[in-house]
Amino acid sequence: MGYRFNFRDVFAQQDFLLEGLVLTLQLSFVAMALGLLVGVTGAALRLYGPRPVRAVVATYVEAIRNTPLLVQLFLVFFGLPSLGIRLDATTASIIALTVNLGAYATEIVRAGLQAIPRAQIEAGVSLGLSRLQVFRYIVLMPALRVMYPALASQFILLMLATSVVSQISAPDLFHTASIIQSRTFRDFEVYIVVAALYLALALAFRLAFAGLYQVAFARR
Repeated sequence: MGYRFNFRDVFAQQDFLLEGLVLTLQLSFVAMALGLLVGVTGAALRLYGPRPVRAVVATYVEAIRNTPLLVQLFLVFFGLPSLGIRLDATTASIIALTVNLGAYATEIVRAGLQAIPRAQIEAGVSLGLSRLQVFRYIVLMPALRVMYPALASQFILLMLATSVVSQISAPDLFHTASIIQSRTFRDFEVYIVVAALYLALALAFRLAFAGLYQVAFARR
């Protein structure tokens, strides 16, 4: 039996799809910014902090990297209310995505920082730079060039992973698609459109990160 595709009902919901797409982008950008901040801080503490702090950061990284994002999301959204902390779906999504990305970013940044030769750091100290200045100008900036490709790939994976927030009814792109499917019963068409949108976003992110790399590093 042949199947007749009909995208008309799906495209009739384009404004609704756009709302979900916007939230997906918002979740991605906010989590990227906060996750990178967590990653840089975590890497610095793991490399240069006191031993107890290094142990805490290492435990955080291992715990997050070895548990599913969906479980982490449920712990934030369904678990925290048991402690008296109630969050809306969007806020819980941002927290879970940030915590998840922060663990991966910590390891990526740590590897980049360790790639900087020790002699280069000692030269900065001999010039009278403070520890913060050495970290900022001699360690962090050159390390960014090393870690950039891995961070960019992780950011794209994060954007794709935002689809799991639909499980707590955050109105992202995938959740919006599920609602449209329940209204139109055009399962195949809805998810083809959503897959195409995620593919377009991933390619757009890749091009944007490649362009940023050319501007920031390749011309130097």
